[in-house]
Amino acid sequence: MTTATSEARLAGNSAGSRPEFGRRQVHAVAACYFVASFAALGLPPYLTAILPELGDKTAQWAGLLYIVPTVFGGLGAPLWGRIADRFGRKRLLLRAQLGLAVSFLLAGWADSLATFTAALVLQGILGGTFAASNGYLAAALEGPGLSKALTLMQGSARAALVFAPIVVGSLSPWLSPHRQYALLAVLPLAAAVMLTALPEPRTAPAPDKTVPEEPESPEPQAAAPATPLNALYAFEFAFVFSTVISFPYLISLIEDRIPGISPVASGMLFALPHLSYLVFAMQVHKAFQSRPRLGIALGFGFIALGLAGHGVAHSLAAFIAVRLLLGAGLTLGLVCLSMLAADCAKGRPPGGMFGSLEFVSKAGAVAAGVAAAAGNSFFGPAAPVLTGTAVALATVLAAALPALFRRSPRIRWSR
Repeated sequence: MTTATSEARLAGNSAGSRPEFGRRQVHAVAACYFVASFAALGLPPYLTAILPELGDKTAQWAGLLYIVPTVFGGLGAPLWGRIADRFGRKRLLLRAQLGLAVSFLLAGWADSLATFTAALVLQGILGGTFAASNGYLAAALEGPGLSKALTLMQGSARAALVFAPIVVGSLSPWLSPHRQYALLAVLPLAAAVMLTALPEPRTAPAPDKTVPEEPESPEPQAAAPATPLNALYAFEFAFVFSTVISFPYLISLIEDRIPGISPVASGMLFALPHLSYLVFAMQVHKAFQSRPRLGIALGFGFIALGLAGHGVAHSLAAFIAVRLLLGAGLTLGLVCLSMLAADCAKGRPPGGMFGSLEFVSKAGAVAAGVAAAAGNSFFGPAAPVLTGTAVALATVLAAALPALFRRSPRIRWSR
């Protein structure tokens, strides 16, 4: 009887457990996100070259159109996440890739500013590949495996942010950035084809009550979500705001402080924090896996130091130093936020959670863009980095206060 019961239980677990999901599958999801992100991240910096072809001779709408996909992507992410929890994460991830392909094709063949704007709106509404990919991974993995996968996904985003503008610029002599939208639509299509080979993550079904269970030693119940979502969302918003606010006017700040600097050098300085993430992310994950709160506090501290340094840097060596400081903060923050997100995903529908997290992230980016534009207009190109410094310092204090997390006694911040 005991043997039969054990065999029945093993059979039930084998039939209903999650499909095997290992390193190859995680790398496939990250690679699909990387190739699909090329147009989304590589072409917006060239809006000032695209818009004159569509009738906006001075590219006065470039700033607004830059954030259009971000705004609509943030608005649509929670809804798509909840739909994914109901109808399947793989289906919705495929939908996001195909949605990007459709919007890129429309943008590439647009012959008016109105049509191009509509394509960017569709890109935001129909895209959302990052949130969809994270929700898919969270349905298949948990704990350290999930946090490591989310760290790899951020690496894909950083790599696309670094290399996509270079590729677009290299192709520009032969094909205008506007028409490259249509060409690069093949990348999310290719990603969708690759994703069809991946399994659909499934949670384990309820145990079969018709099979009597033998008495077993007491086991701990499934862990409830350990990290309160409000803490994760607050840190995500502050992190995105304090880092993104330095992006729009960084090149003009560098050119103002170092007259005659080459565009290549300016671009390398812009990319340096993201390159730091690509080099050190996995080492940081290993070092702070059991103490993400410390990593977040240190991350915001480095961000504050780095941004404050931007305000006083007047040489190439000084800018390299402050960009490396910012890179340390960027790496610590992104990696440790991935750990908190993995902790939050325990016991929660992953699609809805990561969709809401994407909404908060997009809101932080939009708020940063507005604040950067206002600060630059009234106080000059150093104002955005000083605003980011203030937000990062305030978040360091918040991260150091245990009271934020007393609602959740289960959380383990340190060994």
